[in-house]
This record gives sequence, structure tokens and C-alpha cells, in this order.
Amino acid sequence: MIKVHQGFAQTTLSSLVISCAFFSSALWATNLTSPATAKAAPLQTVMLPEYQTNQKISLEMEKGQVVLVDFWASWCGPCRESFPWMTSMQAKYKDQGLKVIAINLDQEKGQALDFLEEFKPGFSVLFDTKAELPEDFGVIGMPTSFLIDRQGNIRATHVGFHQKNINEYESAIAKLLAETGE
Repeated sequence: MIKVHQGFAQTTLSSLVISCAFFSSALWATNLTSPATAKAAPLQTVMLPEYQTNQKISLEMEKGQVVLVDFWASWCGPCRESFPWMTSMQAKYKDQGLKVIAINLDQEKGQALDFLEEFKPGFSVLFDTKAELPEDFGVIGMPTSFLIDRQGNIRATHVGFHQKNINEYESAIAKLLAETGE
């Protein structure tokens, strides 16, 4: 048995691979959760170190922007596919208020650093080596992404990443960016 993270999950490698494959077909909701029924993103004040600057960042610091939070690990195949897309979304929508934050869950930071050296992300990457966030967010596979509105509420979620669905992913981002906040 491989211990993934204390308090997050204990599972065998095979069950992680199965959940990654099974849930990778999940999509963003076609319609965003309404602002009235959306729940606040959990643990917004937790400070995690950023890859690019090593400064500590929290989700609360990003209120006022639309935030795409993506939980990932270096061993995850779909994560390798999602990084170039997230870089392009950050570049395309940054001026409209999009902030992409990828949160790495590898226990061994070196594995994540090797991955990041290869993919050179154009967005913020935070390290959560102690797994402070995934359980409260309800992360069930890799990658799991959450689209958070300008008020800090989760408006869409998806598990996995497929190139064939990038138009749907981008459409949800554009819809949320177009909303006028209350």
C-alpha cells in the first residue's frame, strides 16, 4: 500500500490509476452553478509556497478575479496534457481577470520540479506537500479543477482533462469572466 497523504487518502497505486482513468471523462458543468447556490471555496486563507517566487500565496488573496484552481501530481498523464492548455488560458484571459493556480500534491517536491522544468507553466504553481487542501475541496482524481468566481465561490468542477473538451472548459471560463459581480 502506498500512503498518498496523511489525512487525504490512503490507497493503492492501482486504485489511483483507476480513479484517474474513470473520472477523466467528467466535464465542466455546461451551466455554471448559480451564484445563489454556489458554495465558498474551502480553506481560502491557507498559505502555500509558490514555485516561481517561493512566496506564500492563499486563494483569499485572489478574490476579485476568476480563479481556475487545478490539483495535480507529476505522475498524472492527463495533468501533462492540461498544463499547455492552462498556460494558454492564462495568457488569453489574464487581462479579463483570470488567474490560473495549479496546486501540486506530490509528497516529493523533486518530482514536481522535474515536471515543471519540462512544462514551464505560464501560471502560478503552489506546493501542498502536506495535503492541506485536497480533502476539503473533495479532490477524487487527478487532475481535479475548480472554477471559482470573483467572490470566492466554486461555480464549476471537473475531474480529468481531455483535449476534445477544451472548448467546453474554455466556455465556462468565458461565461464566468463575463459575469458582473454583485
